[in-house]
Amino acid sequence: MKPIQKITKRERGQSLVELAISLIVILMLLMGAVEFSIALFQYVGMRDAAQEGAIYGSINPAQTAEINRRVKATASDMLALEDSNITIIYNNNLQCEGLVSGGEPNSITVQVQYGHVIFLPLVTPMIGTDTITLTASATNTILRPPC
Repeated sequence: MKPIQKITKRERGQSLVELAISLIVILMLLMGAVEFSIALFQYVGMRDAAQEGAIYGSINPAQTAEINRRVKATASDMLALEDSNITIIYNNNLQCEGLVSGGEPNSITVQVQYGHVIFLPLVTPMIGTDTITLTASATNTILRPPC
C-alpha cells in the first residue's frame, strides 16, 4: 500500500487559481453561446415577419401600409420594428404581365433590417461597434397584379 500523500496549502492555492482562470473562459464561452442564440432567434423572427409581408403583398400588392403593419405585428413578440426597418421592392413596377413585362412575372420582395445590440462586454471593443445589423428578406410572385 502506498502512503496517503499530504496536500499542502500551496497545492490548494494552485487549484483555486486554475479554477478562476478556467471559469472565466467557460463563462465567456457560455455568454457567447447565449448571445448567438438571441441573435439567431431575432433573425428567425425577422425572416418569418418578412415572409408574412411577402405573402400578403402577393395578394394585395398596392397596400404597402398594411404590408408594413403585418410585418411589424408578426415580429412584435421579439422586435420593435419601425417603418424604416422595412423595405418593399416590386419587380417590374407592377406592370401587367406578358408583353409589357417581357414575360417575367411580377414579384414582391420584403426586406427587414434590425440592429441587434450586443450585450457581451468584451466583443464590442474587438469589432468596434455595439450592434450587428441583421437582414432578412422574402420574395413572392404577385398573384393579383393591379391591372
